[in-house]
Amino acid sequence: MLRKRFVTTSIMLLLVLSLLVGCTGKETGGKVSDGENEGNGKEKVEIAVWLTPQWKGVLDGSEAGADYDSFFKEAAKRFEEQYDEYDVKINVEVIAGDQRDELLNVSLNGGNPPDIFYESVFAMGDYAHRGALVPLNDIVDDEAKSDIDSNFWDNVIFGDDIYFYPFSHMPGTLVYNADMFKAAGLEEYIGDEGEIKTWTLDEFEEILNRLKTDTPKDKYPNVYPMGLFALNNQGDTWNLGYLRMFGNKFFSDDGELIIDDENGVKAAEWLKKIYDANLTNPGAESVSSNDVNAMFQNQQIGISFTNSVLFNNLLTDIEAGKVPEFDARLANIPSVSGDPLTFTYVTGTAVFDTKDETRIKVSKDFVKFFSTDPELVKASKNGVPVRTSVAEEFKSENPLFEAYDKNAKYLFSFTGNVPGYSELRQVLYPELQALYTNQKSAKEAIRDYQVKGNEVINNAKKDSVVYNK
Repeated sequence: MLRKRFVTTSIMLLLVLSLLVGCTGKETGGKVSDGENEGNGKEKVEIAVWLTPQWKGVLDGSEAGADYDSFFKEAAKRFEEQYDEYDVKINVEVIAGDQRDELLNVSLNGGNPPDIFYESVFAMGDYAHRGALVPLNDIVDDEAKSDIDSNFWDNVIFGDDIYFYPFSHMPGTLVYNADMFKAAGLEEYIGDEGEIKTWTLDEFEEILNRLKTDTPKDKYPNVYPMGLFALNNQGDTWNLGYLRMFGNKFFSDDGELIIDDENGVKAAEWLKKIYDANLTNPGAESVSSNDVNAMFQNQQIGISFTNSVLFNNLLTDIEAGKVPEFDARLANIPSVSGDPLTFTYVTGTAVFDTKDETRIKVSKDFVKFFSTDPELVKASKNGVPVRTSVAEEFKSENPLFEAYDKNAKYLFSFTGNVPGYSELRQVLYPELQALYTNQKSAKEAIRDYQVKGNEVINNAKKDSVVYNK
């Protein structure tokens, strides 16, 4: 499948590749050459590192000249200086997120992909199934496994192999208006500012009902207790969390949907129950996650969704006066078991299978270097660190680092690392729309989601190297 053609002739393919490289200035791969002319007798190896914009600076955006490539250029410099086996040159390129798949597919079809890519695992999982990546098991040691929670590793393991080295993450939670809670007499359910509050499902329902009945209408007119959305696949990760609230495992060990059981149906029935009881915004079938986020910022919703980036942006906008001031705090998605539900978007590094053993070795060595170096791993504080040691070191700078780290034991892998996940995302929201508009019962919506979803997964499995070793 890696050789699938996007054009009708090899000549046209090479032309497209050359045009893309020429227009963007991107190196699409590395090379190995004789290093005797350099005077050190070492074989010269060039590797190409691609990344989408993540953070500016090495450790902080306030650094002079900080840019999106600063960290990897500094890591490359340090690696090149200390690496003994080869004379290494590392070329670092930042590409736009909306160009990622186009550039990668063209370079893969041209047989010269980048050596390394740093990106969200969520966006890159299909490349593992396509056989475009090499496993990284051999560069992950016991120290890394002990410092990084096992649930982060679950997010980067496809089949039996590690395909991404986790560096930072972007956890998803609920967010609530603590001022609105106080106005409704719900002080006992408010957590500390640096806490991710956990409610039982019964407590959650009480909160929703009291927000509906006890929130002062003069202070908060036209307010809804909770935000729901099903317009499209954006923000669907929270909907996937709600469907796990009654204990459904969601994916089987064989990577198929198993949501069509008593617990899966109960979760869908619960969503419909709170929707019909006017405990959420109306018209969820035509409301987007962006709409709900805006409503929360305007204090029209008491409990909404957020992730670490959205939450930081909210606090920044409140401080800058762009959003009316209110006290926003975090909570977990509750479950019937009492254990909370949470998820995250892990960001890490993949090594492409360039078919060149030397380049692959050097690439792996570089990935291990910056993913374990005691100083360089501190850059993960620009997101949320996956390493407990880094979270502990910087918790005074950001108290939520410690809370996110403690929350890691409750993480679920929302993709299940199944093949065809990007297409699978198109299946859920139409079923939720049918649920909210009474076109289908909860049981029918869940059944149809499982049937249609498994068709997507099983079709994708046919071309997955993970399932066809």
